[in-house]
Amino acid sequence: MNLASPSRAKSVVHLGDADPASLLDFADGFIRRHIGPSDDEVSQMLASLGFSELDEMSAATVPPEIRLERELDIPAPRGESEFLSALKTIAGKNKVYRSCIGMGYSATVTPPVILRNVLENPGWYTQYTPYQAEIAQGRLEALLNFQTMIADLTGLPLAGASLLDEATAAAEAMGMCAAIHNHKKTGFFASDECHPQTLALLETRARGLGIDLIVGPIAEVNFDHGDGGLCGLLVQYPTTDGRVQDYRELTASAAAKNCLVVAAADLLSLAILEAPGNWGADICVGSAQRFGVPMGLGGPHAAFISTHEKHARKLPGRLIGVSKDSHGNRALRMAIQTREQHIRRDKATSNICTAQALLAIISSFYGVYHGPNGLRQIARRTQAYTCALAKGLTRLGHTIVGNGPIFDTIRISLGKGRIHAARQVSDAARERQINLREYDDGTLGVTLDETSDRALVADLLAAFNFGHYTGFDVDSLVIEAAGEGMMSFGSLARTSDFMTHEVFHSHRSETQMLRYIFKLMGRDLSLAHSMIALGSCTMKLNATSEMIPVTWPEFANIHPFAPDTQWRGYTQMFRELERWLCEVTGFAAVSLQPNAGAQGEYAGLLVIRAYHEHAAALEGRENVRDVCLIPTSAHGTNPASAVMAGMKVVPIKCDDHGNIDMVDLRLKVEQNRKQLSALMVTYPSTHGVFEATIREVCDVVHQNGGQVYMDGANMNAQVGLTSPGKCGADVCHLNLHKTFCIPHGGGGPGMGPIGVAEQLLPFLPGHPVQRPDTAGEFAIGPVAAAPYGSPSILTISYVYIAMMGGAGLRKATQMAILNANYMAKRLADHYDVLYTDAGGRVAHEFIIDCRDFEKTAGIKIDDIAKRLMDYGFHSPTMSFPVPGTLMIEPTESESKAELDRFCDAMISIRAEIEAVEKGELDREDNPLKHAPHTMGAVTADQWPHAYSRDQAAWPMEWLRDAKFWPAVGRIDNAYGDRNLICSCPPMEEYS
Repeated sequence: MNLASPSRAKSVVHLGDADPASLLDFADGFIRRHIGPSDDEVSQMLASLGFSELDEMSAATVPPEIRLERELDIPAPRGESEFLSALKTIAGKNKVYRSCIGMGYSATVTPPVILRNVLENPGWYTQYTPYQAEIAQGRLEALLNFQTMIADLTGLPLAGASLLDEATAAAEAMGMCAAIHNHKKTGFFASDECHPQTLALLETRARGLGIDLIVGPIAEVNFDHGDGGLCGLLVQYPTTDGRVQDYRELTASAAAKNCLVVAAADLLSLAILEAPGNWGADICVGSAQRFGVPMGLGGPHAAFISTHEKHARKLPGRLIGVSKDSHGNRALRMAIQTREQHIRRDKATSNICTAQALLAIISSFYGVYHGPNGLRQIARRTQAYTCALAKGLTRLGHTIVGNGPIFDTIRISLGKGRIHAARQVSDAARERQINLREYDDGTLGVTLDETSDRALVADLLAAFNFGHYTGFDVDSLVIEAAGEGMMSFGSLARTSDFMTHEVFHSHRSETQMLRYIFKLMGRDLSLAHSMIALGSCTMKLNATSEMIPVTWPEFANIHPFAPDTQWRGYTQMFRELERWLCEVTGFAAVSLQPNAGAQGEYAGLLVIRAYHEHAAALEGRENVRDVCLIPTSAHGTNPASAVMAGMKVVPIKCDDHGNIDMVDLRLKVEQNRKQLSALMVTYPSTHGVFEATIREVCDVVHQNGGQVYMDGANMNAQVGLTSPGKCGADVCHLNLHKTFCIPHGGGGPGMGPIGVAEQLLPFLPGHPVQRPDTAGEFAIGPVAAAPYGSPSILTISYVYIAMMGGAGLRKATQMAILNANYMAKRLADHYDVLYTDAGGRVAHEFIIDCRDFEKTAGIKIDDIAKRLMDYGFHSPTMSFPVPGTLMIEPTESESKAELDRFCDAMISIRAEIEAVEKGELDREDNPLKHAPHTMGAVTADQWPHAYSRDQAAWPMEWLRDAKFWPAVGRIDNAYGDRNLICSCPPMEEYS
């Protein structure tokens, strides 16, 4: 117990004084638990700022012309138990059928030890992206395992740490092909045997990238297509209808024409099927979903990408590499970050910010759990059932479409009158609660998976026998199929070993697996340990009651292309969530499809582009509006997304107070008046201030024919107090993993829905397989593989909003602003708060200036960040948007005691810097320069520093009660980039 922390005892309500009717209602209990400070603490913090009420404070902070002068039209808050019971009823409207649809999505078994101890464990799902590698060694190792598994299975030595989904991974690979050829070759060919959602998303991406895409039979590939010829071509392996094609001649022809080959591969098949890298593929992409991650109506799932090491600097997304720490020990970190959007901005390899780290970690543990032999067994068993089914279907007189070997998918022709027959078969299958893939030509597709068994095969044969059981013995069919060579891949059978590193062979018992999971978890700092005060990233509470429904079977085990009659519960949730988000944003409609914040940016800009194109077409002219104005303070994803959407970026200056420079804005608008497409703006500003000129900014853009895109990263300072629509914006994406409580998961998942004004509604994203209800008349193409992005985690935001209600959401916003202003005031005597409004206030986050410390004490911003680890804290956002600064955001869920603890740590660090400035500590040998201090260093026989071990490890008394030890010392990033190793090396190298 912290005896110095304020007691909550004064806030106890005496039941004898309460309104008797209120005793029946626990609805506001969740709000009280979501908001960290007690009522007494709120009063104390308000008084320290000169206010007596939250409303008084927010009125003084939010400009009057954009204030929302009414309550949000969102139902009253629901109690946790009550609402989870109601949600269970909604979930019951979903029908969990056995899925044989395939198309890149399969049923899977999440091993319970992984389900309970990773997916459902806040020690794993509340971690932040591993930019502070010394306190992220656990998830970095899990992601390195993922990279190693992918590299081994695909036969390509360099794999990334996950992408969003298979379709967007294929699109990223297409852009990568163009970049490798320096955009001098503009053609790209995609086989029409790829999944339809992949082909549609390629079309969406190709326009903005200036790529000349052609889709057709692979036999008709023309390597001279496009300016300079093809930069790349995409094949599906196996094809979308299940055929295993031999692409070796194709890759040889492509290599002769300097054309890169991208293989979209099924990961499980690669346990027994030749690796794409071994038959000539240059890049391999796909989904790791079937490695232990539920379908969830489409997501979230980790996609993968792998390639040759020479393409490392063109690889999109994150890359985990091996380096060494200050003690010479093996240490992991994110490699060559200079590729990323926060560094290269409009010249980045991609706009990826949130990926799917948590899901990649689950899939990596799935690989560790099963090992290569277990994966082979699952793959062979799946293939055996598929071949048995194929054999039984031919006995029934049906025809398997295509020749050659099969893995898990077959396409069946039913002969004459097959469309009518296909309906009969599909109906018979649905009577047995089985979904099949239905082709337009009357053929049917069946995909099996690790959950398939004899009973499923028997039911499928009965369905194809028009509802009558056949009596076929499934085991006999397997033996017969094997005897006829149906299970042989011939020269395409895998003969090479994979996953040979000891980590994939050392955890066969559950005891070993459990301990390995917890060993890695113990090397990571998460919200389970302390506040993570990251400005802009909003590491807020992910309440347990919000997380519970994610793994309910009614939400988890549904295929994204199942008939919508089977997911009425999801439909109800989508409609209510869309309405609530419209109310919060002030917009006419919301699309839930974008499955990350940066994808939301991209989608919103595509909608704006489509709006301008439509207007130009109505007037019989060509659209020339392609200029996007972006303040220099904007997130790096903003310019990267604009370039992806085919726009030209024109920067706008900020003034000395961090606000948009109105003179420069008007100048740039006038210079680009006829070409002006959009302005991207973050509100409150990236500098943490409610800019008073926001309406004027929007008016200037609108008066010159442009649209205003609002980055929703700081939406948690708006909810209930103002809105993007009230500010004058036309479109805004919402980071549901920030404002609306989806956890960061160590770097993903996220969701980035977009809200739009009335005039943009006709252009909201569509989908080629399952059209979303919000898709407009002139819908842009899909921006995610699934129609609703990653639906299973939408339950989190749905539960959060329902249990907070309109009043609770507003109070959460006010508390976020109060906590930030309280901390800014406490720290102002020790650090310069860089930007405030005219009244000296900040919004929900603030920036402290640390630039002078390098001159006065030789202390860099990195030194402060690493030293905070010794105090048990993750660093705030470093050097963004201003180099040499820290951006601090406390969120509404941290108690006053925790806010004070963080402030005390920062004040203590400032005192250490002052000691260096005064010469009391050496400029090189001081606690900041050698931070973080590991247990091994502090307890070593030799202590080489002038300062004490106590000062290194226990600079504050509370650390005696609970100490988080960084797993490694300060990491040498430059060494790791010079010696790039991105898969598990032999352990003896570091023994």
